[in-house]
Amino acid sequence: MPARPDYAAFIAGHAEVIERINSGEAGLPILGVVLRLAQSALGAAGMTFAEFGPSGGRIVAATGAAEWALGRPVDKGSPTTKRLLTGLRTQVISLNRIEGQFPEQATGHGLHTMLVTRAILGDIVVGSLQALYREVEDLPTIEHHTLIEFVATNLAHMYGHQVGLPVHGDGPVVAALADGLAIIDYDRKVRLWNPAAEEVTGLSTADVLNATLPFPIPVLGQTLDHRLADGRWLKITASELTGTVDSIVVTFRDISDQHRRDGDRDLFVALTSHELRTPVTVIKGYADTLNSHWDELPEYERRHATDVIGQRAGELAKLVDRLLSAADQSGPTTGSPPTPFDLVEALRVAERDLPTALRRRLLVRLPVDLPKAIGDRSTITTILTELVTNADKYSGDGTVIELTAHSDERTVVFRVSDRGIGVRPEHVERAFDRFWQAESGDRRRFPGAGLGLYLVRRVIERQNGWVSLRPRDGGGTVAEVRLPRG
Repeated sequence: MPARPDYAAFIAGHAEVIERINSGEAGLPILGVVLRLAQSALGAAGMTFAEFGPSGGRIVAATGAAEWALGRPVDKGSPTTKRLLTGLRTQVISLNRIEGQFPEQATGHGLHTMLVTRAILGDIVVGSLQALYREVEDLPTIEHHTLIEFVATNLAHMYGHQVGLPVHGDGPVVAALADGLAIIDYDRKVRLWNPAAEEVTGLSTADVLNATLPFPIPVLGQTLDHRLADGRWLKITASELTGTVDSIVVTFRDISDQHRRDGDRDLFVALTSHELRTPVTVIKGYADTLNSHWDELPEYERRHATDVIGQRAGELAKLVDRLLSAADQSGPTTGSPPTPFDLVEALRVAERDLPTALRRRLLVRLPVDLPKAIGDRSTITTILTELVTNADKYSGDGTVIELTAHSDERTVVFRVSDRGIGVRPEHVERAFDRFWQAESGDRRRFPGAGLGLYLVRRVIERQNGWVSLRPRDGGGTVAEVRLPRG
């Protein structure tokens, strides 16, 4: 049995967390600190926190012996997850007695027991917190139950205060937290104005009570997007208040981010048009030159022109393929079924297919005895190209990009590491969103349409693997891909 929790150390560490939040820190960095603090206090070998969204979950923070799980998707429809979400709030589970890939991978890392609890805000499950133990004897006591529930409650409060969480920035949690509510009469006079309404609009109850609702309302039962004077957008709904004859319930929430994403899509179209136009212009220029001056050009210039046309046509084909894949949000239905393959050999072939400039920057250190991975070998070239291209884009000239690989008991891993500007902790998950860019508008320093990492994640997860980003010690970024071990 693990030792009693070290309450004194936990309270001191928790006080430090609060001070860091008050000083402006938020999001994943604080979440990581909380998990490391909880791991020590609970005597666990590792901790994970899975955040839940509309369609599924994802492990967005992991520490200790569970760090390998970072970025791993969580299927909300699996029997195990359903049990965790609907049974007792806090449970002790022997991992070797439940089905699924996560328990198999965890036991492969020497983990035996999981103490899990839900992080609940109101009636919304924002995520689940897991403490993992190695030995059969490490069965948590009631004190461990109480402490992990306390930690989960604090994490839920972080969501309530929206201090950089949720990581993904969308889903039912944000919608519920951001909903303002007003009750008005048929003269549109405000009779009730809840605290969330004050938060969303910046108007206090004293400002609006008995005054006319400060924005329009839609037809009952419908929705309306309305832009406030300060540029923010509200999504407004209205319905009759049950049991009354002269009252209307109006709910509203800030959807400015959604409208910004719509703007990002416009930017995506503009960027894509530019990226398509560049190779097309080059191809047309060289083709016109060959057509008009074939006899005047020396042989080496004709060969150079045809080489450029071929190279640019290849780039154009890849770009079109990415655009078509990204347009299909339901996910590709094609591709080979996962089978065992030699990952080292696949990576070396993929390396040879990289553009010359990227190959020169890449330092490859692959073991000779790596176990086989289970997946779609044909996708490795695409995955490696996207990850190395991304590393190249955010790294200074002359710096090295490293390709390494290793394995553990249940997965085969390869990493692309750079010494570039580094990924911000709050962006390590959003970077995989479709069309997402760390910068927008005139501030953008780096080209691209926000598709590469989105496509990489889709391709890898189709093979029962997962991918994650994290800041690199000493500066830079590490992209890590994990596939099941053969």
